[in-house]
Amino acid sequence: MKTFSEIIQAASKEVKEIDVYQLKDFLDSNHDFYLIDIREDREWVNGKINSAIHLGRGILEKEIESNCGNRDSEIILYCAGGVRSILAAKSLQEMGYKKVFSLAGGIGQWINAGFSIQE
Repeated sequence: MKTFSEIIQAASKEVKEIDVYQLKDFLDSNHDFYLIDIREDREWVNGKINSAIHLGRGILEKEIESNCGNRDSEIILYCAGGVRSILAAKSLQEMGYKKVFSLAGGIGQWINAGFSIQE
């Protein structure tokens, strides 16, 4: 049996992360990608990164195809701190999505870097 830490470690080896500065550049340059906030509803209502769509972690796999049917699309997932998004990105990779990234440090790192959120 694997521990939670071992599961995260294994997923981290297979999931690419981007940092908040790369994401900011993507947003500023109108880069074509899906930004998906996978936090819970109670977290989402407190603010989000501009242009993000909300697909909570509990429904992501069920709803991703109706929101992003092209498995070649670039997808960036974020959560509060970057752990849930790594696991979610691994899951989407297993579903055949090829360009899935996790935002390192999540929305917490985004805020710490001084970037704004939409309330």
